[in-house]
Amino acid sequence: MIDELLLKPGERYDDLERSNLHIIQDPKRFCFGMDAVLLSGFIKAPGGARVLDMCTGTGIIPLLLSAKTEASEIIGTEIQPESADMASRSVKANALEEKIKIINADIKDSVRMFGKGSFDVVSVNPPYMPAGRGLANPGDEKAIARHEILCTLADVCSQAAAVLKDGGHFFMVHRPGRIADIFEELRKNRLEAKRMKFVQPEAGKKPNMVLIDAVKGGGRELIVEEPIIVFKEPGVYSDEIREIYGY
Repeated sequence: MIDELLLKPGERYDDLERSNLHIIQDPKRFCFGMDAVLLSGFIKAPGGARVLDMCTGTGIIPLLLSAKTEASEIIGTEIQPESADMASRSVKANALEEKIKIINADIKDSVRMFGKGSFDVVSVNPPYMPAGRGLANPGDEKAIARHEILCTLADVCSQAAAVLKDGGHFFMVHRPGRIADIFEELRKNRLEAKRMKFVQPEAGKKPNMVLIDAVKGGGRELIVEEPIIVFKEPGVYSDEIREIYGY
C-alpha cells in the first residue's frame, strides 16, 4: 500500500501499469508524456550497469528502467527542485531507495559530481525547443522542461560524453527537426549514432519523435530501425505501444 502521507496538496499517484510501480505527479506542473515511456523501452542497459538519467523530471525513466532492465544503479538528476522532490518521494513510495537515487542538480555539473567515465549508460529526454521560440514565460516550470533555457543540446551531449565510459551508450529522444543539430553535437563529443528509430502517430504520417542510441567512440555505421507506429487505427494503440506500456 502506498503511503498517502508522501503526497502533497494537489498531487496524485499514477499507476505505471508495470511491476506495480506508481509515480507522484502534480497535474498543474509538467507531467511525463509518451516520449519518456518510449525512451525507456528503447534503452538497453546490461546487467550490473550504472545508469545516469539527465533531466529526469519526476523520475519516470529511472522508475521504468528499474523494472525493464537489470541495471544495478540508476541516478536521476533534475534541476527543478519541486520535480526532483516528487521524484525522490516516488522512489521512496516504490521502496527503490537501494537502486535509484535522485539528485537536485544542474546537468552541467555532471562531470564535477560523478567524474569522467563513471557510467555505462546515459539517457535524456531533454528540452526540445531552442530558447526564445514560442517562449512565453522563461521562469515557468513547463517552459523550462520544453525549452533550452537552463540547458542546451550542446550541454546535454558534452556532459553525457564526459561521464560515459568508452563504449558506453547514450540514449536520447528528441524531435526529427533537430536531427542535424543532434548529429553535429554528438560527433563533436565522440558520440556516434548507431541506432535510430522514428515514431509516427499513424502509418504514413510524418514522424514527430526520434529515438537515438549513440556509442562513445563507436564506428560510423548507423542502423535505422523500423518506425514505431503509435495508433494502428484512430484511438487504438498499436501492439508495439501496448507492449512498451505494459498493457
